[in-house]
Amino acid sequence: MAATAIVPVLTATAATTPHADKTSFAPPPVLTIERPAPADTHSAEISVLTYNVRGLPWPIATGRAKALKKIGAELAAMRAEGRQPDVVLIQEDFRSEVSDLVKTSGYRYWAQGPTRGERASGTAPEDGRKYRRVRYVRFGEGWGKFTSAGLHVLSDVPMVEVRNTPYRFCAGFDCLANKGAMLVRLAPPDLPQDLDIINTHLNSRGASRVPVKRSLRAHNLQTEELNAFINNHWKAETPLLIGGDFNVRNAPERYDYQAAERPYVVVSEFCNHPSNPCDGQPPVDGEQPWLRSQDLQAFASDGAVSVRPVRVEKVFGPQPGRRRLSDHDGYLVRYRFSWNAEVAAAAAPAPAPAQGTPTETPQVASSDVKMSGKP
Repeated sequence: MAATAIVPVLTATAATTPHADKTSFAPPPVLTIERPAPADTHSAEISVLTYNVRGLPWPIATGRAKALKKIGAELAAMRAEGRQPDVVLIQEDFRSEVSDLVKTSGYRYWAQGPTRGERASGTAPEDGRKYRRVRYVRFGEGWGKFTSAGLHVLSDVPMVEVRNTPYRFCAGFDCLANKGAMLVRLAPPDLPQDLDIINTHLNSRGASRVPVKRSLRAHNLQTEELNAFINNHWKAETPLLIGGDFNVRNAPERYDYQAAERPYVVVSEFCNHPSNPCDGQPPVDGEQPWLRSQDLQAFASDGAVSVRPVRVEKVFGPQPGRRRLSDHDGYLVRYRFSWNAEVAAAAAPAPAPAQGTPTETPQVASSDVKMSGKP
């Protein structure tokens, strides 16, 4: 097996305090190096599913309560077969039936993203001062927040900390939801370090109902806010995984914005390189798979534990004789983490997973609190 180093990912050290303000950063380009792994290398794998479940309220959408329950049942069926994702990142679930989805799926830990009333922390992007917050009142701007961010993280791995931030900037009907980002810190018992995972949902394009130039500007400002959130809260010595609905399908002007300043590597771009093959996504010259979907996953590691994707898969897609459960497919990625014997020997024991049956009420993590598993 070959170990993969991603160097360098981030040149600045990320702060873990909830309101630390940082200046912008511009890490050098990412370089992928394949090298033989030493005999004492340890490794473990974790799978992450990101899924926009279209949990819109009535009358915007109908039949969604039943669909959410079916999604929970599908996740439970995957669990019964031993192939459930270790972590699930959910976007666009604004309905109370999300609790049915969680309980049915059997995940022990559940964290929710920004609530309807939460406000952003930290410093706003400087170029956002010229952005007029309310311009298209007819299309939802200035109406206030009607819902939360719709973000949820489900996990079989203990959660030890949660951080949320709504985005300050939005466009059109997207402004009715308090869209933003959330970071969940996990303590996987198979890893020698914690694992940070971020879930996010960025401004739509056509669904916002405002001019493309307006929605693009909001999306760009949200991208800046996401990068700042990562820089402020990610512990750079630990591995980082990111997933969500980035709303970049067929929109290179969105995807490419500040691409050189990203503190992460996009999975579909990494796997499309001939030197980084991933099961489920063979490299194809001239293809840009990262622009074929709204949904992305990404990863970074600047410490002793390296990480790379090894397999990608679409789930919850169209099937003969059955309607899709959402207007998105689920995007499932399996990651491999590698570290040497010295790191393993120095690692503190990770918290043991909470005991109990999958039918028990899951442990809920609220915003900005420490977490521990049930006794």
